[in-house]
Amino acid sequence: MSTVAFHTLGCKVNHYETEAIWQLFKDAGYERAEFEGQADVYVVNTCTVTNTSDKKSRQVIRRAIRTNPDGVVCVTGCYAQTSSAEIMEIPGVDIVVGTQDRTKLLGYIEQYRRERQPINAVGNIMKNRVYEELDVPAFTDRTRASLKIQEGCNNFCTFCIIPWARGLMRSRDPEEVVRQAQQLVEAGYKEIVLTGIHTGGYGEDLKDYNLAQLLRDIEAKVPGLKRLRISSIEASQLTDEVISVLKESNIVVRHLHIPIQSGSDTVLKRMRRKYTMAFFADRLERLREALPDFALTSDVIVGFPGETEEEFMETYTFIRDHRFAELHVFPYSMRIGTPAARMDNQIDEEVKNERVHRLLELNGQLAKEYASAYEGQVLEMIPEEPFKQDPESGLYEGYTDNYMKVVIPADESMVGKIVRVKITKAGYPYNEGAFVRVIEDNPEPVA
Repeated sequence: MSTVAFHTLGCKVNHYETEAIWQLFKDAGYERAEFEGQADVYVVNTCTVTNTSDKKSRQVIRRAIRTNPDGVVCVTGCYAQTSSAEIMEIPGVDIVVGTQDRTKLLGYIEQYRRERQPINAVGNIMKNRVYEELDVPAFTDRTRASLKIQEGCNNFCTFCIIPWARGLMRSRDPEEVVRQAQQLVEAGYKEIVLTGIHTGGYGEDLKDYNLAQLLRDIEAKVPGLKRLRISSIEASQLTDEVISVLKESNIVVRHLHIPIQSGSDTVLKRMRRKYTMAFFADRLERLREALPDFALTSDVIVGFPGETEEEFMETYTFIRDHRFAELHVFPYSMRIGTPAARMDNQIDEEVKNERVHRLLELNGQLAKEYASAYEGQVLEMIPEEPFKQDPESGLYEGYTDNYMKVVIPADESMVGKIVRVKITKAGYPYNEGAFVRVIEDNPEPVA
C-alpha cells in the first residue's frame, strides 16, 4: 500500500485544506505516514504571509527531499501559488500545485510516475471565480472541526500578499456548507469553527444571501450542533443584521476575533484598511449591547512603516479602553511585492520589539481582567487534550465558549464532550477549573 506524509505551514485554512487533501489520498487507498519518516509521497502545504514563511517552506521542502530522495515531493499552498518557478528550481521537487486544482493532485502523481518529468500546475488564480469544493468529513483533531466557507479576499491591504496567493472573494454554496456541517456533527463534533481567507466576507459575491443568513441556516438545519464560532470577522462585516443573529442565536459563541491591525486612523489609511476607529468603536458598542460579556480577540501589527510613538499610543489606548480579551501581536514584517515594503520610514527593529513588548504586557493584563470576572462561575468547556505544560498530571485543557483556556482534572472519556466547570482560579494564559458534570445531549440552558 502506498503511503503519504503531510507537513502544513501557516493558517487554519491551510490545516483545513491539508485534511481535505488527505481525504483524497485516503479514498485512493493511501495510508498516512509521519513526515519525519519514509513515505512514497510527501505533500508540503506552504505559507507565504511573510518572507520568513517562504524561507520556512523551502526548508521543509528540502527536508522531505532528503528524507526520501525516491519519494514524490508535491508542493501546494500560498507560496506555491505566488512563487512556483522558485520552488520548481529546488532539485527534487516533482509537482507544484497552488491554491486551486488540489483535486487533480493524484492524477499529477500518476502522470509524474509515468513520465518522470516535474510538473508545474500553477495557473492564474486571479481568473478564478469558483469556490473549489474540498470535503472534510472528519479531522485528525477530534474536538473542534473547521468548516471552510469562502476563499480569497478583495481588500488588497498594503502589507498583505494574500489576494495574490488566494485570488478574489468566492463563497461556498450554502447548501454545501450546511451539508458538511451536518456531516461533522454526525462524526461527533460539538463545535464547528467557520473559517476562510476573509471569513466575514461570506456572501458578498452571492445574490440575495449573506453571512447572517448562513448562520441562521446552520442553526436551523443542523440539529445536534452545540457551538458555532466564526474564526475571524472584519469590523465592516459586523452589520446590524449579523449582530442581531449573534444576539438571538443559541449556538454562536460569545467570542469574536475582529482584526484591528492598528488603532490609529492615519496608520489604517496607509494600510488601506476600510474603517476608521470611530466606526470600529461604534461596532464594538453595538456588539456589547447584544452580547454584554463576549470575548473580543484581535490581531495587531506593530511598527508599520511610518508609525510614530503617538500613532502607537493611539493603538495602545484604544485596546486598553475597549477591554480586548486577548491579542495576537505581530511586529510588521516586510513582505516583498507589497506596497508597504516600498514605503519610506521603515521602523527600526528595536523600536518594533519594544512596542510589541508593551502591547504583550497590556495583553496579559487585559486577559487576566477578562478572566477574573468569571472566577467562581460555572462555564461550559470542551476538554481537548492533556495539559501541554504537564501531560502526566491528569489535567486536560480546552476552551469555554467565550474562549477562555481552562485546565481541569479529567480523563480521556471527556475529550470532545461539553462539560460544566467551575472557574476556581482565573489567570492567563490559562484558568484553573473544577469539574462539575458532563452535559448530556439535551442540556438545560446555562443560567
